[in-house]
Amino acid sequence: MLAEAFGAVIERHLTPVAPNDLLLWSLRGLTALDEGITADISEGRLTLRSAGAPIAGQVLPRGPPAPPALARSLAALLGAGWTASAAIREAGFERVLQSSFEELFNHLDPYSRYVTAEEAVAARERRIGQRGLGLRLAIGPRRSVVLATVAPGGPAALSRLRPGDRLLDIDGVPVSADDLPDAAARLEGPTGGAVTLTLARGGQRLRVSLLRAPVPPETVTAERIDGILYLRLSAFSQGSASQLVGQITDAGIAGAPRGYVLDLRGNRGGLLPQAAAVADVFLQSGEIMRTEGRHPESGRSWIASGGDLTHGRPLVVLVDGRTASSAEAVAATLGDRGRAVLVGSGTTGKGLVQIVIPLPNAAELLVSWSRLVAPQGWPIQSLGVMPNLCTSLGEEATAAALLMLSEGETPMAVPVARVRAARAPVDPDDAQRLRGPCPPAEGREADLSVARALIERPELYRTALQP
Repeated sequence: MLAEAFGAVIERHLTPVAPNDLLLWSLRGLTALDEGITADISEGRLTLRSAGAPIAGQVLPRGPPAPPALARSLAALLGAGWTASAAIREAGFERVLQSSFEELFNHLDPYSRYVTAEEAVAARERRIGQRGLGLRLAIGPRRSVVLATVAPGGPAALSRLRPGDRLLDIDGVPVSADDLPDAAARLEGPTGGAVTLTLARGGQRLRVSLLRAPVPPETVTAERIDGILYLRLSAFSQGSASQLVGQITDAGIAGAPRGYVLDLRGNRGGLLPQAAAVADVFLQSGEIMRTEGRHPESGRSWIASGGDLTHGRPLVVLVDGRTASSAEAVAATLGDRGRAVLVGSGTTGKGLVQIVIPLPNAAELLVSWSRLVAPQGWPIQSLGVMPNLCTSLGEEATAAALLMLSEGETPMAVPVARVRAARAPVDPDDAQRLRGPCPPAEGREADLSVARALIERPELYRTALQP
């Protein structure tokens, strides 16, 4: 397992890493579990110490050792630390692994990390969806058990089950409102497993056989108010783009909205291909985004497929200090391409992309192997996205910015231009200075008010859209 992990970091991490440094950093993870256990390198020798006294060591090779040799060395030295320290033994093997990787990645970047087997399962469910039937149960009238929600695209929805249907039994076993968790647990199981439900709808009795499948999480909600379609994206998971397309298409049945608000506040990111597909919904042509890295497979570019589903109508994107990663990439793309006005505050500045490396113990390694680059060439990492209209400076500043727009001036033109002129790598002091004009903050009600004003007053929107 250690050999796979070391190989992934050496080969794929965005920054070249010396193998002997990996060995030392990993070994120093023991210090977090027992302060008396330390490691150092002196005169070409790596030494592990307990209370200052050497307990194990080895001469480091002059050339770069292969990952299997590194893994054997680390395993032997970790074993010596295990033997010498009761605190390390009490922590357990899994915690030793976690601590070693935490210390290693502390020297590389903020986002690479070791994920335990349990955490890996939860993360996959967030990205892809839970295995089940795509429904949630609740207690209904007269202590009945009803379908509270039915996820679009899930097995239940495909079998035309509806919220409000009353569930009578699962595989012939009656369900009870007194034991709702047991009923919900019986709906779950391995992908492909069959479940037979008996339901009541009005005066009808339904018997339906369903196959469990991964159910994409619902990440898109929509609300139409006064002709404006507000689209909220909570994350980018499997199916997010198709959910967005569905919401926009459904809204168009009642007539095309006069404008759109894409709310990415609090969106921490997710699957990058889904983010690219979401941006593609609003673009007619050209580059969407790209990634750049050291490994030959880490560089990728996404190009719009053609066909702006919103037909160029006004689009406002809301961002805040919690907007991160692939959500920042979507905002950066739509801003750089002149397709949307960005409103809110500076964003997180998480612009590194992680590759998921499965490990033999069912855990995963997330290794930062590329950086996100906006269409105009600037890196998202450490800079974040600068809005066209900043709301994080308070109500008076927001009102003054709207007044400037009404007079034909663009209040954030210079700060936005300076961010777009930056190139990787960006010095931390420079990044802080560039982010200063619109500091990150949590979203506020003013964001929605400004978005509505921009769409209702086309002259403000056109001015704000200017580069």
